[in-house]
Amino acid sequence: MQWFLSYNGQQEGPYDQATAVAKARANPNGHCWREGYAEWVPIASCAEIAADKPAAGLMPAPPAVGAPRSDEIDYKIYGEDMQFVEIELDPGESAVAEAGALMFKDAVVQMETVFGDGSHSGQGGGFLDKLVGAGKRVITGESLFTTMFSHAGQSGKAKVAFAAPYPGTIVPMTLSNFGGRIICQKDSFLCAARGVSIGIHFQKKVMTALFGGEGFIMQKLEGDGQVFVHAGGTIMERELAAGERIDVDTGCVVAYTQQVDMDVRAVGGVKSMIFGGEGVFLATLTGPDKVWLQSLPFSRMAGRMYAAAYQRGGSKGEGSVLGGLGGILSGDRGF
Repeated sequence: MQWFLSYNGQQEGPYDQATAVAKARANPNGHCWREGYAEWVPIASCAEIAADKPAAGLMPAPPAVGAPRSDEIDYKIYGEDMQFVEIELDPGESAVAEAGALMFKDAVVQMETVFGDGSHSGQGGGFLDKLVGAGKRVITGESLFTTMFSHAGQSGKAKVAFAAPYPGTIVPMTLSNFGGRIICQKDSFLCAARGVSIGIHFQKKVMTALFGGEGFIMQKLEGDGQVFVHAGGTIMERELAAGERIDVDTGCVVAYTQQVDMDVRAVGGVKSMIFGGEGVFLATLTGPDKVWLQSLPFSRMAGRMYAAAYQRGGSKGEGSVLGGLGGILSGDRGF
């Protein structure tokens, strides 16, 4: 495992585990990163190399400024292509996840189906707050309900894990590090600490709403806690300078911070539009701040799978002239 450290904007490394621990103990006033982390983390908050390690291999979320509204959870992400995230809960802490995302849980962890996104659960939220939260989820294509997993014991720690729904990458984000708000594609939310609000974000520009790839409505994640977003393929995180613009395939936009401006532009001339294979429009993201891009949108993967599926009259992708017999001979289809 190779670590990179950053002090006052100067990056150091790579270091092995022992060297990183020694450096962190000598000077904890910096940030650290290794493969598997989606963002630079304050050294003092990184349990893997900090001087006081609460649990080996678990990375706690950096503390929020002021009184936190969300539970502070520890987590660890396993796997490369088919990932899952394991969350460690203290007594009284809870995590909220999409229905069907559970992989396993300790016996002491209780499941409860809640109305809406669970952000008001246990915090005095009334029925109207929960109704509004549920309505936002329906508009973004999610279920009316989410599932809350709570540590119901009196002592010790308990674990619960959530699996990604298709091949890709799970990205952990601490919302307090991004001004308390992230805009992301629909259906990307996997799980979060209790207290995170899942809302809706309307595209203000008509052209962006119609041709931006994610439609008129995107998800808005708000709060100060830890949230986990899932996207297809490999995720690239990029920091844009003020006024810096990148052009992206409309389906490859995963998330961006509230300061980033998203728009669309034509790919070029008529020949590029028809024969370029990139569609008519590209999404434009203009800084400052961070954007997250995915290498394999689920819609693209689903389209390739459908195109490669067996079709009556022969294997479409292989150009068979033998029809159904060709599928049987090639092993694509039985009798």
